[in-house]
Amino acid sequence: MSRDVAEIEAELRAKGVQVTRQRLAILNVLRAATDHPRVDDILSRARQDDESISQATVYRTLGALEKVGAVLKNDFDGTGARYELADRAHHDHLIDLDTGEVIEFHSERIEELQAQIARELGYEIEWHRLELYARRSRQKP
Repeated sequence: MSRDVAEIEAELRAKGVQVTRQRLAILNVLRAATDHPRVDDILSRARQDDESISQATVYRTLGALEKVGAVLKNDFDGTGARYELADRAHHDHLIDLDTGEVIEFHSERIEELQAQIARELGYEIEWHRLELYARRSRQKP
């Protein structure tokens, strides 16, 4: 379940991260995002709340948030980093190659199969990331 910005702010302060007005604006953008925004998207949205935010501030803030595990940086399609808060349950991604849309999903069958494969090879999964790159099928589902 997603945490609110106040909870994330408290966690960041506990980890020694300074929480400024600009960082809060960026956190609010990520909290409200229904997509996986790029830096330019985050900058544009954050400037709606605080016009003083610069691109450098966004990069520095995302770097600091990523360092303490509050933000996940994804590079799905080689066109630049995309970000999401790291406060939700594990999920995987399907990337539509035609539209660039990123669809989040979770499948217990996939999770179980990955664990089984790791066991068969003598491993235990510590973490993983699954990205599917796809185009809409012309056949009806």
